[in-house]
Amino acid sequence: MTATVQGICAPGFEGVRGEFERNFAERGEVGAAVAVTLDGEFVVDLWGGYADAGGARPWQRDTLVNVYSTSKGMTALCAHLLVDRGELDLDAPVARYWPEFAQAGKADVPVRWLLSHRAGLVGPRERLTPEDVYDWERTCAALAATEPWWEPGSAQGYHAVSFGFLVGEVVRRITGVSLGTFLRTEITGPLGADLYIGTPAEEHARCAQLIGPDGGGTLNGAIAGLPEGPVRSLDAHPMAAFALAMNHLPLGDVNSAACRSAEIPAGNANATARGLAAVYRALAGGGLVDPGTLAAMREPQSRPGETDLVLGGIVSKDLPFAWATGYMVNSAGYFGTNPAAFGHGGAGGSLAFADPENRLSYAYTMNKFGGGTSGGDLRNLALVDAVYAAPPLAGRTG
Repeated sequence: MTATVQGICAPGFEGVRGEFERNFAERGEVGAAVAVTLDGEFVVDLWGGYADAGGARPWQRDTLVNVYSTSKGMTALCAHLLVDRGELDLDAPVARYWPEFAQAGKADVPVRWLLSHRAGLVGPRERLTPEDVYDWERTCAALAATEPWWEPGSAQGYHAVSFGFLVGEVVRRITGVSLGTFLRTEITGPLGADLYIGTPAEEHARCAQLIGPDGGGTLNGAIAGLPEGPVRSLDAHPMAAFALAMNHLPLGDVNSAACRSAEIPAGNANATARGLAAVYRALAGGGLVDPGTLAAMREPQSRPGETDLVLGGIVSKDLPFAWATGYMVNSAGYFGTNPAAFGHGGAGGSLAFADPENRLSYAYTMNKFGGGTSGGDLRNLALVDAVYAAPPLAGRTG
């Protein structure tokens, strides 16, 4: 599909535009956008292609698209902002803020384990319908009543969908408003970032249609919210993988008004690349949170050599990332040359991260599911490599 690329590229970043154009010409892209900030300024803001499978709707500068688990970075940021304000203690029991969570032996589980995928709550033991997942209180009540699938804190296992409800309910109990509302009023609104969790109906017309890897409207059985790649059933806890599918929706449902309007903070943010980059710019440049909070946000929580009970890989060997508190750590270099860069990718290929040492932020959004892990998708790898090869970054450390 022929695509016209629009937008700006600052001098020295022409290589990024070249790779973005190759994504369409050689890598099967349909519609996408990429945005990069350096020293607080947008140096790349490109978009192109189509917002639908049929090529009837050109991708615009303000096209929103579901970014799946890239949403988790925004959800985690809400919690860390409360930490920064002294309203949340990551090492306090979840039950301090959410008393009902103490059921089923979870009274001592700290908030930190929710953010680092160590709580053993990848999903409830009962199967939830899509309508259940759209019902915030119903889903949170089910999770609060659930006995952990493994001993909390003893292992990590990717909380693909439950992450957003668990962290989001803590935010709601502290602030009195939903996570999506807190995100808009306290972070994206003040920053002017075009990004929603719980997308208002009046914004739905700007949302791109998500397209399966075959160009159609289904995900071929993939679990929404999981990074792409081999997903293995839990040997010790096989029901956990089943429970993970509580948001097992075909792309047609993900494109529905009901799904767009719901708050599923682990995986249904609708965003522009520019909006994501604007949020990470506020972290890369300082000012959004204190330096101590920023350092804690990206401190690794995974143990080298441990197995992820959901994804099935070994940290530092099979998995191309480790977990911090809500973020992926740049252990495989997917987020550029700085090992201290941090962010999150989403199923299908979206990615956003901050590199504070280089005062850089990056975001990529697209509507066609690609191959490989979120960070390891060739479309992103080529773009990120081109960003860090740009002459304006020459000689910078990190």
